[in-house]
Amino acid sequence: MTVDLTAHLRDLSATAHRAAEELGPSIEKAAAMVRATVMGRGTLFFCGNGGSAADAQHMATEYVVRYKRERRAIAAIALTTDTSLLTAAGNDYSFDVIFSRQVEALCRPGDLLILHTTSGKSPNLLRAAEAARAKGVATLALSAKGGGPLAAIVDHCIVVPTDRTDRAQEIQLNISHAICESIDEEVFAQG
Repeated sequence: MTVDLTAHLRDLSATAHRAAEELGPSIEKAAAMVRATVMGRGTLFFCGNGGSAADAQHMATEYVVRYKRERRAIAAIALTTDTSLLTAAGNDYSFDVIFSRQVEALCRPGDLLILHTTSGKSPNLLRAAEAARAKGVATLALSAKGGGPLAAIVDHCIVVPTDRTDRAQEIQLNISHAICESIDEEVFAQG
């Protein structure tokens, strides 16, 4: 049996096309939230589990280091990287609080918590969103599979139109890159 290796790309292309057709206003709203945070000198906080944790770390790096243009570093932190903190919170309390505990300690009004997920159901992300709301911190989620319960408790949720985890992550990373590029161009184009 021969596997059509290009079928993956065709399916990704179809999902990307559908997302482009359906999500334009939602992506612009998300970009406006990021833009307002960056212009107000707030911090972007990212979290997620598994592949979404990798995307959270990836995007925090794009903002701190650079994306496509030379510009000042943008304050961004991935809440997924401190193994001592994650394991202590998981051990002493539960895995459900590994992000909310950090939100309680680190986030302030004017910051933005960006939650990466493919289901919108992870208890630790739900708790993080609730902790952010309690502190007056704006929340933005990237989800799929209808958005899940997380979509109802964040300030804004981009829901990628797919039930496939891999497609959701691929499209979410593309959207995240597009937003980052827009920040580079719109906020830093003058110098």
